[in-house]
Parts: sequence; C-alpha cells; structure tokens
Amino acid sequence: MSGRESAVRLWFLLASACSVAAYSDEPNHGRVWVYCSVASEQSLDLLYLEPETGVVTKRSRLRTPGEPAALAVTSDSRFLFASMRSTGKLCSFRIDPQSGTLDAVSVVDAGEDPAQITVDGTGKFLLTAYYVAAKVSVHRIAVDGSLSAEPVHEVSTLEKAHAIVPDATNRFVYAPHTGPNAIFQFGFSSETGQLRRLQPDRIERPANTGPRHLSWHPKMAIAYIDNEQGNSVTSYRLRSDGQLSPSSTVSVLPEGYDGSNSTAEIQVHPSGRFLYVANRGHDSLAHVSLDTAGSEMKLVGNIATESVPRSFDIDPAGNWLLAAGEATGGLEVFRIEQETGALHSVGVTAIGPKLWWVLCVGAPQFGR
Repeated sequence: MSGRESAVRLWFLLASACSVAAYSDEPNHGRVWVYCSVASEQSLDLLYLEPETGVVTKRSRLRTPGEPAALAVTSDSRFLFASMRSTGKLCSFRIDPQSGTLDAVSVVDAGEDPAQITVDGTGKFLLTAYYVAAKVSVHRIAVDGSLSAEPVHEVSTLEKAHAIVPDATNRFVYAPHTGPNAIFQFGFSSETGQLRRLQPDRIERPANTGPRHLSWHPKMAIAYIDNEQGNSVTSYRLRSDGQLSPSSTVSVLPEGYDGSNSTAEIQVHPSGRFLYVANRGHDSLAHVSLDTAGSEMKLVGNIATESVPRSFDIDPAGNWLLAAGEATGGLEVFRIEQETGALHSVGVTAIGPKLWWVLCVGAPQFGR
C-alpha cells in the first residue's frame, strides 16, 4: 500500500470512528439541513434550520483531509461533495437519510486549488474549476457516490477558473475566469462526461471585470454572472447554439461608495423576481430586482452582513438566506420577504473562522 493510500485509509478510519461530534440529538422533523465548510477547523459542519423561525441548531462536525471549500449535492440529495483547496482533493460523502450526518465515501487527487464544483443534471458527473491549475475537469460519480480516481475528461483553460455550471438542459457548461476576464463555453455530453469547446470557446470581457460565479434564472434561459473586480452583475441570454450573449450590467454597490470591494457569491431567488450578490469590503448583500423578461436589473439596496460574506445560500423554499462571514466565522440568517425580496436578519450563529461555504438542503428530499 502506498503512502498516499495509507493516508487516505487512515482518514476514512478516523472519519468513521470519531468525526461526528454531535451537538444535538433531536430528530429532524422536516428541518432544512445546512452544511458549512470551516476551513480553519478542516471540518464540515451540519446544522438544522427551523423552517418556521429561521433558528439554526448545530448538529455535528466531520473532519476533512484539508481545508474544505466548495460544496455540491446530487439532486436526490443522497450524496454531498466537497473540494479541498489546500490539498487539491475532491471528496464525496453519503448523507444519512434520517439525520443528515455525513459518512466518507471517497477522496481523489484532482488538481491545485479546486475553487468550485457542480453536479451535472444527471447526477452522474462532478464538474470542477481550478483556480491555480488553470483547468476544468469532469469526474464520474458511481452509484455508491464514489468519484472516479481519474477524470473522464480534463480541459486546460487559463488561470483563476472560479466556477463551472451547466445550463438547465445539461447540454452546455460555462466556466467564468476572474483573472483573464473570460467565460469559457463548452458543449457537454451527459452520456460520456466529455466537454467540447464551442466556437468561439470563450466570451472576452473588459479588463478589470472578473467574471466569478454564475446563477441561472429558474424559468428562463438567462445566466447572471457577478463581476469580482467590476463590482457588478451582468445578465446573459443563452442562444440555441450555446453561446452566451451579454444583455445588461448593473452595479452592486451604493452610489458614492469609493472603498475597496470585490464580489463573491451570486444567487437568483426561486421566484425569479430578484437576486443577491455578496460584497466583500462593503460587507453587504446587494439586493437586485429583475424585470419580467429577466434581463433588466435594478439595484434595490444593500443589506449589511458579517465581515467578508464569501458564501451564502437560499433554502429550497426561498424563505431564508444564510450568509457566511469568512472573517468572523458567523453564519447569519435572513428572512426573505416574498413580494419584495427585502432581507431581515433574525440572528447570527458562531461556526468557526474561515467560514468558506454554506449549502442548504431540504431534508424531506432524503430517504428516496
């Protein structure tokens, strides 16, 4: 057995034996399950979100082989995946259908600094964008949730690949890159996991734009990409040939603000009527309204958050937004007004320093 295999085996044994440090033994009773990447603790934390009140309760902590960052879940909510940015590994976990706790399934070497991961529409492939390795990859997901040791396909792009997201049809995949100010475009085979460069294979954006993360409109073929250096969000129409066509751009900062800032996460509300963008520096969530056609945007306002809101997520019902403060380690819960999209803070829970990612999963989906 090689040294690497021995280290992986030791991690699995430790994870199985002592990783679940339970904070609460209460049954779920329909709560939303919330998973957090705590980089400084090298752990994945599970919390319960009470859907009526927004109160969160710590449930368990799972140690990881590196600093966990991006999280993704299969559509049937049976398996969760995490990227380890410090060690270049990808990990998969089985989700207990009763408690939501995680059991380690596999860990594979992937590439330097895997910044973001997404499960494709079939649940058969894990897509990864690498910030330092300057590539994107596709790993097969087996029926038991384990990842293929080697990618089924890998494509060199450029440095600072920051996201990789398929469209609703699963026929196309897009990878925003913050450094080269480009969005790479691919055709995708849901049978083989192969990526095919479209022509042109990328959208060039102006200098100091920094396209970072992508979120789709829930009802229309429109993508929204936040611009890390441009402190803005741009809407893109998806053409039948897979090309993204820029439509409009709006600032995510209040008029007159001249301090430092960079955007992080973007999420469209399930209603398709508004979206949110995280501002690091201004330390706020930008609330942006969408017109009925989905392309025109308007900045409604900014809501103060914990320091350095790197990640946030919206619960499946669209009632709550949970924002992770990277600098403070606090997870803040906001109630979402359904008609206006306005946010109201209901409390902050201390999780741990370098709180990098938060993912909400509806517990009723489990056990299928």
